[in-house]
Amino acid sequence: MRINNGESFGLHEALARQGRVLFAVMLRNIRTRFFGNGFGYLVAIAWPLSHILILLAIFSFANRAPPFGESTVVFIATGTVPFMVFSYLSRFMQMSVVMTRPLLAFPEVKVLDVLFASGLLEILSSFCVTIILLILAWLFDVQAMPRDIVQAAYALGASVLLGLGFGLLNGVIALAAPLWMTGYTLLTVALWISSGVLFVPDFLPEPVRTIASYNPILQLIEWMRSAYYEGYGEGLLDRRYVIEVAAGSIFLGLLIERGTRGHLLALR
Repeated sequence: MRINNGESFGLHEALARQGRVLFAVMLRNIRTRFFGNGFGYLVAIAWPLSHILILLAIFSFANRAPPFGESTVVFIATGTVPFMVFSYLSRFMQMSVVMTRPLLAFPEVKVLDVLFASGLLEILSSFCVTIILLILAWLFDVQAMPRDIVQAAYALGASVLLGLGFGLLNGVIALAAPLWMTGYTLLTVALWISSGVLFVPDFLPEPVRTIASYNPILQLIEWMRSAYYEGYGEGLLDRRYVIEVAAGSIFLGLLIERGTRGHLLALR
């Protein structure tokens, strides 16, 4: 019994120490990301929010009929929000591990600590942005509540999982090869164009439609829109595929980090 109590106490201490490390890295990220103080973190929320609002304003003022449904704002928002959640999470996790590289000089701080601390901040930012968008929609009398709120929540959660997986992969790669950050930024632009944010994938001709269906971000957007529009994406949506890619990318990111840990630590 004493041994079990000792092991339990040791595990508790290890988890508490790990929590303190994550919290410290998160506080540092908040203070240093913008303007050198805690208030700068508000920009981390305002930045993606402004991107989404600008896009919504552009397409709203263009006064064009939406490709699907009755509201252009809702159609664009249901594509933009899951894409932004994924892209900001996957990009800023890799940026964080490069920008906070000096922290890796401390034995207590590991690469995964930096990645997960950055990921937690981005997840919190994403949920804040989503809540603010819903409040603004209510203020401007835009029907933004989904038909199926459970599936909308699942789609948002899947966006977080996929962003986390790609963020882990990007962070490990960028730490060894910082030039990868530029390459992934360019890839994000291509993903924005091809992921169905501005169009309905079901309207694409074959075989383009089938090829596009292998894009997990496109599937995220289809998932989110299926929660708003009855029968949307029935011939294309594969929720299981999204979860499998997300879980696979998380596993692969952790595996690569573990396999290259000695090399990454030598880069300190």
